[in-house]
Amino acid sequence: MLPVLFKVGPLTLHTYGLLAAVGLFTGVFLAARRAGHEGVDKDIVADLGFYLVLAAIIGSRLLYVVVEYKTYLAEPLRIFKIWEGGLVFFGGVMAAVPTGWWFVRKHNLDFWKMADIFAPYLALAHAIGRLGCLAAGCCYGRPTDAWFGVVFTNPDSLAPLGVPLIPTQVFDSLNEFSIFLILIAVRPYKKFQGQLLVMWLMLYSVGRFFIEIYRGDPRGWLIEGALSTSQFIAILTFIAAGVYFLKSWRKAK
Repeated sequence: MLPVLFKVGPLTLHTYGLLAAVGLFTGVFLAARRAGHEGVDKDIVADLGFYLVLAAIIGSRLLYVVVEYKTYLAEPLRIFKIWEGGLVFFGGVMAAVPTGWWFVRKHNLDFWKMADIFAPYLALAHAIGRLGCLAAGCCYGRPTDAWFGVVFTNPDSLAPLGVPLIPTQVFDSLNEFSIFLILIAVRPYKKFQGQLLVMWLMLYSVGRFFIEIYRGDPRGWLIEGALSTSQFIAILTFIAAGVYFLKSWRKAK
């Protein structure tokens, strides 16, 4: 793959960082445009998007560092090298949700309405960002003999070289893009505020749980070889979102 797009002197443009930025700014731009249809000030949505992006980056990095703390105890400065990979999606969610809650309360907005504005485009942003993982070679899968195995040959890649690997980055990207399409299709028929957000959390949790089975990179285990940290968080997220969905659906009916 192509971890580095170009390098001119001290300036290095990493594909991972570029695609992550493209995904995030695309999501915020589309959410701000959608806000106009929902009667919400576009500028406020753009400001909220900035805080959510910042919180998501910090949260996703912190959770990865906590899980892989032994690596960073030896080299603490690597904590800031996010272009090397090492962002846990659920960490970003755990940081972004309270940040969003604080922002909407400060501006007297409806939290669940804002959540539904952002939800489809957060899925799209993540789908684009996962392609950056593929380019960098992080979040790679287990070795495979299947026809769809991906072989990394670039010496700057974070994945093992010369070995066919399951393209878990592509699976995760397709999962999120599919969720994006589902949420856009459901949006005109939603029954309650917050439905799109909890649907996104439920659908992503299911997809992520199964994709984790095929991951080959070090990512932390709750039960060694049986239940990864992300799988455990996915289970908790699915249960919490599912309970809220059922209660709100029944109330709406």
